Amino acid sequence: MVASERGSGVRSGAGEPSGPSSGGRVRSWWPPSGGGFSSWWSSERAGGRLWGGLRAHRWFLGVLGLGVALRVVAMLGYRPVLWFPDSYTYVVTALRPRPDLVRPAGYSMFLRLLEPFHSFGFVAFVQHLLGAAIGVLVYAAVRRAGGRVWAATLAAAPVLLDAYQVQLEHLLVSDTLFAFLLVAAMYVLLGRPRWRAVCLAGALLGAATLTRTVGLPLLAVVAVWLLVRRPSREPLVRRPRKQTSGAGAAGAVWPPVGRPGEQAPGAGRAVGARGVMTRAWRRARPAAVLVLVALVPIAGYAAWFWATYHRVGIVGSNGVFLYGRTMSFADCSVMRPPRDLAVLCDDRPPSRRPPSQEYVWAPDAPLVALPGITFTQETDRLAGRFALLALRSQPLDYAASVLSELARSFTPNRPVYPDQEIYDYYEFPARTPPPPGRYPATYGASLAVRYERGPIGTRVVEPLAGWTRAYQDVVWLPGTVLLAVLLLPPGVAAGRAWRSRARRRAEGPGTSRTAWAPPWVMAVSLLVIPAATAEFDYRYVLPAVPLAFLSAGLLTARQTDRS
Repeated sequence: MVASERGSGVRSGAGEPSGPSSGGRVRSWWPPSGGGFSSWWSSERAGGRLWGGLRAHRWFLGVLGLGVALRVVAMLGYRPVLWFPDSYTYVVTALRPRPDLVRPAGYSMFLRLLEPFHSFGFVAFVQHLLGAAIGVLVYAAVRRAGGRVWAATLAAAPVLLDAYQVQLEHLLVSDTLFAFLLVAAMYVLLGRPRWRAVCLAGALLGAATLTRTVGLPLLAVVAVWLLVRRPSREPLVRRPRKQTSGAGAAGAVWPPVGRPGEQAPGAGRAVGARGVMTRAWRRARPAAVLVLVALVPIAGYAAWFWATYHRVGIVGSNGVFLYGRTMSFADCSVMRPPRDLAVLCDDRPPSRRPPSQEYVWAPDAPLVALPGITFTQETDRLAGRFALLALRSQPLDYAASVLSELARSFTPNRPVYPDQEIYDYYEFPARTPPPPGRYPATYGASLAVRYERGPIGTRVVEPLAGWTRAYQDVVWLPGTVLLAVLLLPPGVAAGRAWRSRARRRAEGPGTSRTAWAPPWVMAVSLLVIPAATAEFDYRYVLPAVPLAFLSAGLLTARQTDRS
């Protein structure tokens, strides 16, 4: 091996690279062991970069490690999974593929995809992976946008450490998958979304809509944001026209491009109709592509739904659930419904009525007592007409009822609602839950045994289960904290808007400080829409948490938002 020459930055000897220079000098020593200088140096630098990266993210890695440990203990303490009344319907749709009238089949297809493993424990494992991935995506999204490490870590902490998030991941319900799809869509769109990112986000939002129907208005939220976000201020370039004479005609573009901050010659000239249309189309393209890609799976599912039921849509229960929602305030003496709608009235005063969902599922509810099943097209239309009449007749009562339901999301504690039975499903149980009693659930349980190829009952394993319950009693996100986090982004944005125009101009052309807006609007929508169309439920709140904290974390970001 030929020794390296001092002061030279070229390769020396038999193709060996010279050592790193410092102040014009190169180290003259070589590694004591074999393997060549290149392999030794590259491995040393790679190890240094890895250690430096771990140190830079050490606080988040600590939170992530604790979150993973919580999930491992929950999986070992409650085997194989926890069941919810909706779980059995998901299993039926997974093993007997057919569009469901109440909920879309996206989560059921997720279960069908995992069926070859024949293990609900593996399903829980995948859902816990998705829950941890949500935390990683929130952290990565804030850091990718230029946010602070501490802000990114705090934004990811609730979804990783909240005991009710861990419990939701262990339930056989669609909410964890739904939240992952939404957060993943926001991650790929933040920064400078290119075509592949826009297409991927559209596919994720389409899948989210087929997992929970509330994803459809969220698709509109993201599309509007892409449409109105401030694009980069690049000159509109046209192809040069061919000219037979005239100096400089061959390479001319219009308008001429000057230095940044300089007004180009002829900038006051009108661009023309074609230029305006081109600029408008450039601005609308990302939103159009997003919607088009998202509608492909939605339209395919709608066609399947039409072929099965000869009904337009992806579910057939919108009117029924809205009827149940209006029964919290509907007064037939004010509405004066026609005879065919009067059978749906409840003479009890609103203060003495049961929760809204009882009007959808209780056997003695007026709608359920009608002949036939609850979700036929005729029954759904009848319930929808009653609900719309109630909204037109009592708009203020409806608004007050929605605000009352929405306020349940922001309580400092977790009062029992809507009843003790449903409330207990969101707590880690102290003993094995009993098997389902109603026929639809028992049929789903029989299919679940085939899916599992064995017993499906939850085994409570102590002391791990006791540790999990003790943790849930202490570590969870109060609703008042969620409210404060939701109020933070618009408050900070209003303060920034109050600053001087000169300060805003100093941020440079194309700089956007509105990246917080889409996850914030999505989080608020996830809270408002169930309260306005169905009923408040604790598990509907949890998918909004990572989006709300992502929005708050993005307040520390300074990114260039260019289309």
